[in-house]
Amino acid sequence: MWKEVKDRELGRIRPALLANRVQSRRICSLELANQKEIISAHKGAVNSLQIDLTESRYLLSGASDGSAAVYDIQQATDNDGGGLVAKHKSLFVVDKQLEYGHQYAVSSVSWYPVDTGLFVTGSFDHHIKVWDTNTTQVEMQFKLPGKVYGVAMSSVSTTHMLIAAGTEDVQVRLCDMASGAFTHTLSGHRDGVWAVQWSASNEWMVITGGCDGSIRFWDIRRAGCFRVLDQLQSQTGRRPSIPKSPASKAKKSSMAFGKGLSKGSLSQRQHPGMLSSQNRATAHYGAVTGLEMTNDGLHLFSAGMDSRLRLWDVESGCNTLVNYETTRLRTSKAIQLAVTPNSSLVFVPCLTSIKAYDVWSGSLCSTFHGHYDFVNCCSFNSQDQELYSGSNDRQILIWSPPAVLCLEEDETPSRGPVSFVDEDNWSD
Repeated sequence: MWKEVKDRELGRIRPALLANRVQSRRICSLELANQKEIISAHKGAVNSLQIDLTESRYLLSGASDGSAAVYDIQQATDNDGGGLVAKHKSLFVVDKQLEYGHQYAVSSVSWYPVDTGLFVTGSFDHHIKVWDTNTTQVEMQFKLPGKVYGVAMSSVSTTHMLIAAGTEDVQVRLCDMASGAFTHTLSGHRDGVWAVQWSASNEWMVITGGCDGSIRFWDIRRAGCFRVLDQLQSQTGRRPSIPKSPASKAKKSSMAFGKGLSKGSLSQRQHPGMLSSQNRATAHYGAVTGLEMTNDGLHLFSAGMDSRLRLWDVESGCNTLVNYETTRLRTSKAIQLAVTPNSSLVFVPCLTSIKAYDVWSGSLCSTFHGHYDFVNCCSFNSQDQELYSGSNDRQILIWSPPAVLCLEEDETPSRGPVSFVDEDNWSD
């Protein structure tokens, strides 16, 4: 560590490289926090968590008792143990006691990506509600035909304010916060949709996972899904070569036309994602229970009822065949995954524990035990390198690096032991 600091000061390594190494060490040393605690305001299972995207300061949670709460994870509301343990109580709670509160379980929550003035909740009472954080009042709501399993907003959008909603209905609906109406209905799944995810690099692309085992890619600017992931279509190593130029494609198509392919053929006019052979492809044997995309938008994680975790290449749509060791996922409920900003680790709720896997090798790096019941959701705070998890035991636990990381023997400063007292050598 000290050698790296010296190299940075001498210009031998870039400052960003040192920062990445420090963050990686902090992430690898996560443990149950003993100096920070969240006092859960929920009386039911915690189903969803999200840290705001603007300040990384406020934690939003939704629970099965129909409540949603917001916590300040930077500023403690109380202290215990002589000031050694920081207590974080909820800033406010919205529940069924309010006039427009949810009457059934809150299944999914999402912050408004631009600021913390609004947040969105989806519930089993068939409603999606948009809340004002300052007044804790419902600004608008959308009535859907079935239970809402997932809501999501694009973190990179600059032109729309759409909420993607997955419900027990076979159709995915997009709700427009600007107009208060439904703008799109995405049809293609043959069963309910448990997982919804916007692309991290394309504001127009939505990814959905259904109980039919399929994962579909949608471009909301045109009709129909343009890709259906197939677990049998795999790819290892480097990505496929760059496609040929349009001229060569045109020449090839003209040759095929000359061999007898009719100009009005259905296979030519039909969207590639809706071809009969591809439309029935499945990403998992059973329902897709969770989706999470890496921050660069190049890879997608999916969890399924077959108790498998898969990594997909977004560009090619291929299964990368990474084998994640000893994965035991909960199969009766949707789960929420979390990925580190550098895409080195993925955190997966596995029954009553949380497992951290190396993204590229699939090896199990660590297992976090602390909950007394099934874990439903994870959310990673990239600013402080902390992991937050919610469970059926109604608790929200914090997993953070140790307050002081011990230095290795060979990294001890050459000047001798570290002094924690400010001293000077000035004479009188």
